[in-house]
Amino acid sequence: MTMESAAATAAPAVWQPQAVREAYLFKRRWGPGGTYVSGGTLLRTRWEPGLERMPSHLIHLGAVRGIAGVKPMPDRLAVGSQTTLAACGSEPLLRESFPLLAEAARAIASPSVRQLATLGGNVMSAIGDALPALLLYDAELVWYGKDGHRAEPLADWLLRRSGPSADPHELLAYIHLPYGAARYSEDSPPAQQTGRRPKRFAAYRKVGRREAFTPSVVTVAVSGELAADGRYYGVRLAAGGGQTRPDRFGRLEQWLEGRPAETGTLAALHERLMEQFEPQPDAFADAAYRKRTAAHLITAVLWQAALPAGEEEAACS
Repeated sequence: MTMESAAATAAPAVWQPQAVREAYLFKRRWGPGGTYVSGGTLLRTRWEPGLERMPSHLIHLGAVRGIAGVKPMPDRLAVGSQTTLAACGSEPLLRESFPLLAEAARAIASPSVRQLATLGGNVMSAIGDALPALLLYDAELVWYGKDGHRAEPLADWLLRRSGPSADPHELLAYIHLPYGAARYSEDSPPAQQTGRRPKRFAAYRKVGRREAFTPSVVTVAVSGELAADGRYYGVRLAAGGGQTRPDRFGRLEQWLEGRPAETGTLAALHERLMEQFEPQPDAFADAAYRKRTAAHLITAVLWQAALPAGEEEAACS
């Protein structure tokens, strides 16, 4: 065995910092040779088949104080990056205020994996199935780096992830979820125009390759309001899945604002989704299939929202 191959197969050193600053200093010390890890469920899928080389130093975040759990704040909910997916799926504060995120967490991997995998790890993959729901809620990432804590919109981070970073050793500490992205105002446009409360709807959908422990082909998150006059307002649309970087469809959200819930509207939306969604193909599904699936899922949610209550329940059953 050569010295190089021996180094590649040697067990890494494991460091267990107690605070975010200590973890960050370890990362700065080891640089590319060190990796933050918690559950390690995704990283193992890269290391074990040899797709990526295991680093020399693992900086285990499980003992870091203060970055696990959910904390309510006056204008937002702070979710620690080390909160497990199982905890996210069952957390009452998330299920009440940000239900699509809780639903997404329950749909990822198997129960045993969800007990280990963290929301921060799902985010840091940049393709995690929780990301469409987080984008829908205007999530912010709170990093710890050389200048302390700083916040950055999740959407901005996803766009710049392939570019240079001012501090490549930053640690994701929290995910902030602003209440304004999930709560509807009583003086929203539908209520102002009709004098009646609009119908609110939200859905998270995932299509995978098999029924259990399924990697996603497509994931979508949708929310909005249907006014008493049958028009859509405040609709939010996001999609991802597989190796695709999740994204919000801002231009389509603007186009849909105030449009009637009619077949022609949904047909035009479907066509525009096919044009704007740019999924990545892989060995299991090509880009065209993923486009169609995402467009079908999103338009189906909007169609169901427009049905009378009894018919909507039957359509979802």
